[in-house]
Amino acid sequence: MEKRQASSFYPHFDTEERPTIDYLVGLFNNLVFKKQSILTDFLDPGQREILKTIVGNDAFIQEFGGYEGAEKKRVYLSEEWENLSPQDYQITPLEINYPQKFLQLRHGAILGTLANSGISLDTFGDIITDGNGNWQFFVKAELLDFFTEQIDRIGRAHVKIVPISLKKVLEPEDNSVEVTAIVASLRADAILAGVSKQSRGQIKQAVEAGLVKLNWHDLENSNIMVKVKDVLSLRHFGRLQIIDIVTTRKGKYRVVFKLWQTQKHN
Repeated sequence: MEKRQASSFYPHFDTEERPTIDYLVGLFNNLVFKKQSILTDFLDPGQREILKTIVGNDAFIQEFGGYEGAEKKRVYLSEEWENLSPQDYQITPLEINYPQKFLQLRHGAILGTLANSGISLDTFGDIITDGNGNWQFFVKAELLDFFTEQIDRIGRAHVKIVPISLKKVLEPEDNSVEVTAIVASLRADAILAGVSKQSRGQIKQAVEAGLVKLNWHDLENSNIMVKVKDVLSLRHFGRLQIIDIVTTRKGKYRVVFKLWQTQKHN
């Protein structure tokens, strides 16, 4: 394996991704120099895409986020293939105990509490619910004490954070809906405008404000064309994944997608 130069990967990704590229190239170069396997923090799909581009075929990449279908995962990077178990990823699931009879927790409130607790976003993974008021999230095992001792309130709810085994992880609720929209263009702004019922001008403003992501990367150009499997997200609205695109007889596009819409507060 040869050392990587971060600048050689800059042209493949947006300018905003350069700090991520620098960090991940540094991890790979540590593997080259020290010949020791590396376990990363929690990486989102966009970050893992960058890492895979950097690594190429020169090392083995294995990943796990605490449950099947996890979005954020820890990545195990090694020179030789190793047969890993879930425990090797050093992830601890935590359950949030709170008075469910009187209060309802929401994903945004939980995320906000964790994000403002003084630790980095990459120290914890997905936040999941079964849709029946039960919530869990995943953290780096070495930070277990921090989460259990420091997080005692989420919004108006007094909470107790309790570690559980991987066997007790919830079956996450899939609150997505399948939606079809007819649009005149496959441009990102046209897709989002058609789905969110906002104008292209409003979407353009959202892009300029850094509120729109394409495949987990900040969208810099609202004119970019989307394709099947692409994931678009608009802050305060939701996230969608393109499932199918069909051209209509009138030259427009019938776009089918899964939509995870942001829950509104009552």
